[in-house]
Amino acid sequence: MQSLKVLLAVIFFSLLSFKSFAQIPLSEKAEVSLLTCGPGNELYSVFGHTAIRVFDPVSNINTVYNFGTFDFDTPNFYLKFVKGDLQYFVSVASYADFIYEYKYYGRDVYEQVLNLNLNQKQQIADELNNILFSDRKYYTYKFIDRNCTTMVADIIDKQVKISLENSDKGKTYREIIYTYLADNHFYENLGINLLFGYKTDNTSEKLFLPKELMEGISNTTTINGPLAKSTFTIVEKTETTSENSFLNSYYSYTILIIILLALTVKRVGYLSYLVIAGLFGILFCLVSLYSSHNELLLNYNILLFNPLFIVITILAISNRKKALKSLSLGSIALIVIYTVLIINKPHFVIMLPLIILNSVAILRTLKYLKTSV
Repeated sequence: MQSLKVLLAVIFFSLLSFKSFAQIPLSEKAEVSLLTCGPGNELYSVFGHTAIRVFDPVSNINTVYNFGTFDFDTPNFYLKFVKGDLQYFVSVASYADFIYEYKYYGRDVYEQVLNLNLNQKQQIADELNNILFSDRKYYTYKFIDRNCTTMVADIIDKQVKISLENSDKGKTYREIIYTYLADNHFYENLGINLLFGYKTDNTSEKLFLPKELMEGISNTTTINGPLAKSTFTIVEKTETTSENSFLNSYYSYTILIIILLALTVKRVGYLSYLVIAGLFGILFCLVSLYSSHNELLLNYNILLFNPLFIVITILAISNRKKALKSLSLGSIALIVIYTVLIINKPHFVIMLPLIILNSVAILRTLKYLKTSV
């Protein structure tokens, strides 16, 4: 019991000393810098990472603030993530510990020392610590609108207006995301494009990914010169790029589609597939209604995975030919509309096999109507 009291006292005074450090004025030698970490091979790291560093050798401060922290042990973690109310929070680490982690995983890290006056640096440091020691420490994660990059960008933007010029300018959110997942993450890319709705087809209007913010900082000029006073490569990438996996590729996907097409030759096959496709349509509808992620709203994939496929199956089994014909023709029309809608979008190629499969399944119901007259 006594050891527990000692431990609690140590923790208390450590937090107290850290909070008091937050009130220490920065010296003229203080620096604030943006840390941009390159992508990793895992899905959660494929977009890279952003953090912000406060360094003052006079006050012995060398701290990295990380807005991308979350707790996997959060109850109903995945449901909260899908719904859009998963809480992320700000964490701090020493600069040495932060860099060690990225060296360990072999991911590159770039540092841009910001060309700010002492007052601007102090305001950034004060805001970071005010966030850390208040309810603002926690925030509701949004894939595009609120993440580790946008949170840092908002803080810097209060002091200097960051340029929106970057290599992704003029692209839609979907196009930008697609390029990050095009290699080695085929099924993840397919899943995201099935779940993401109309908003992601809008032209990007903000710096929401680490590389974009890094480029925006590089392209920003202040009255004192470039905002990025200097840029350093702190860690060079040593992580080997994962080899293309046949199981996670367009090739395995194509084979799967061909197998499903073969199974739809039989009546039980195409009716079973239509039920499954209809259930996916219901799932997309529920996720769109349930989630507060704007990216998941207005999901036009329900035109392809139409919940009415289930009704078509019921009508086919009950041999209600007139209603079946009308609903089947209507479903084909919706697939045509869907095809026209996405034909100029980046995910058209990966959706084309599904367009063919769903169309064939519906056409087989119409063919059955003719043969059963």
